[in-house]
Amino acid sequence: MSDAVLLDIKDGIALVTLNRPEKLNALNYELIDRLMARMDMIEVASEVRAVILTGAGDRAFSAGADISEFSASLRRGTNTAIRDFVRRGQAMTARLEAFRKPVIAAVNGIAFGGGCEITEAVHLAIASDKAQFAKPEINLGMPPTFGGTQRLPRLAGRKRALELLLTGDPFPPARALEIGLVNSVVPHDDLLLAARELADRIIRHSPLAVGSILTAVTRGLNMGIAEGLLVESEQFAAMVPTRDLAEGLETWAARSR
Repeated sequence: MSDAVLLDIKDGIALVTLNRPEKLNALNYELIDRLMARMDMIEVASEVRAVILTGAGDRAFSAGADISEFSASLRRGTNTAIRDFVRRGQAMTARLEAFRKPVIAAVNGIAFGGGCEITEAVHLAIASDKAQFAKPEINLGMPPTFGGTQRLPRLAGRKRALELLLTGDPFPPARALEIGLVNSVVPHDDLLLAARELADRIIRHSPLAVGSILTAVTRGLNMGIAEGLLVESEQFAAMVPTRDLAEGLETWAARSR
């Protein structure tokens, strides 16, 4: 039986691959749970400084939730569907969003529904020119449930997000770039190289500083500016006694002489 989520660590970067290509990497419960376990391991692995998340095969990053499995939960009632499906999916995207190491989505194909919500949640994203995005939940008669009604408006703005959420229409990577869902679009064959180059540009810096920035931004986005500034101050205070800050200042001073 193949592993639902593959992991390969090289040069400080963990490549995490959603591995159900025959199902377009649909997010069944096994895959979500395995992804969470992988992230738990990566979090405490000191050799890992950044994460690249992609999908197996050439067709899909993730086509979204496994509808057959979700339907089975739904037949068992609202409480079961919320427990097994909604809470599991929301916990996954919240975990990715709040991760203290940078997570970069390398969107290699279809990113529909939950696949799009993963892209919304991670810190950075690069799309293949063959990628395609959609918020198709409305076609099933339901809203997105893994955070899509909350994160997409924060990224794209209310009206642009509502157009995508209310129509369910697919949109190309150029549109994803325009609305801030991804950072860049690259030729398909260059996708993982581009993601690694971005990760390398981040991991050359202090991992503690990287983590403090991720925390300040992620928490601050859900607060008013005054509360967000307090989080920023707290993250700075945590860096003051560290060797990372002292070395950074020493390096700057040496260059300025």
